[in-house]
Amino acid sequence: MTSRQPLHGTVAALWTPRVGWRAVLITGPAGAGKSDLALRLIGRGWRLVADDYAHVTASGGVLYAVAPDTITGRMEARGVGIIPACARGSTRLSLAVELTGGPVDRLPEAAERRVEGVALPVLRLNGFEASAVEKVAAALARL
Repeated sequence: MTSRQPLHGTVAALWTPRVGWRAVLITGPAGAGKSDLALRLIGRGWRLVADDYAHVTASGGVLYAVAPDTITGRMEARGVGIIPACARGSTRLSLAVELTGGPVDRLPEAAERRVEGVALPVLRLNGFEASAVEKVAAALARL
């Protein structure tokens, strides 16, 4: 197993009957909506793994994310403050979601992000779009 310094991003996980728990790593610049998107995913039954920073570990060609102990079970809701969130422990990462404030390609080419030498498929989107939650769920379901 290899591990690294905490990775800047928010991680949320979804249970799927045939596969189990799978998580998405949400990244983007400050104010792009990482925690906002995670809060909306949680409202749809997802679980928070980590908000703002996550420890990511590679093992057997698979990535796992977990929150640093100091922030486990808590997240920042802009305008509200730090709130409790139903948390999940170490979870397999399956998708990287890169948030952008601008428009995204209608039919993007396949992209990947390498973390600890392991490739994650990438979904680029505007996290504030009303359909962002459904887009993340659809991209995860396709994997």
